[in-house]
Amino acid sequence: MQILGIDIGGSGIKGAPVDLESGRLLAERHRIATPQPATPTAVADVVRKITRHFGWSGPLGCAFPARIKHGKALTAANVDDSWLNTDVVALFAERTGCPTTVLNDADAAGLAEMTFGAGRGRTDLVLLLTFGTGIGSALFIERVLVPNTELGHIILHGKDAEPYAADRARKEEKLSWKRWARRVQEYLDRIEFLLSPDLIIIGGGVSKPKRAEKFMPYLHTQAELVTAQLRNEAGIVGAALHARSLLKTPAK
Repeated sequence: MQILGIDIGGSGIKGAPVDLESGRLLAERHRIATPQPATPTAVADVVRKITRHFGWSGPLGCAFPARIKHGKALTAANVDDSWLNTDVVALFAERTGCPTTVLNDADAAGLAEMTFGAGRGRTDLVLLLTFGTGIGSALFIERVLVPNTELGHIILHGKDAEPYAADRARKEEKLSWKRWARRVQEYLDRIEFLLSPDLIIIGGGVSKPKRAEKFMPYLHTQAELVTAQLRNEAGIVGAALHARSLLKTPAK
């Protein structure tokens, strides 16, 4: 069984058909730069181009950088403000002609890691944190996703934690990996105080091995702490997994 997964980000929109049994991409990812401004119409046009690139007409799963509830975008952090309250599912389904599901991008990455990656087989309290432009989160209790957590926005030192501890802060403030790790440690300390997870998975671009080795040794948690395994493919794979419910099952 396969489903087309599309991962919509602030800088790029990428997709590929996914084998739901193995989590493997069945074709090379096709990436198109995110239009600026990233309005609903402009982004939907790119989603349609990707479906046409693969000649796709079946179920479609999309990972989107917003809180998604009942198919609608409740936030618009890295896309245009016109997305607020937009029915994303209806828009993409109408534009592509494909039955569609949409979920938060960090939740999609979490689904992928829980199914095929670092969280596979875990039934305790697992938290995925993605460090990039912001801090995304996906929380699982007994393998069940708690959707739309925004744990990057917890209060740290009286302020929103995301601008302080995201990888964007490291780049913009030209922090060394060690100095940035101190900020991440403060953030993780707060997370552990609030949630006491059993496993914390660090995802996003910083989870690549050559980057992870520069800061992971400085982090110490009560929870088991590991890096994500699917990395750049996680959003695509998780989006496809989320759309599994759209597959037609044979009648008994």
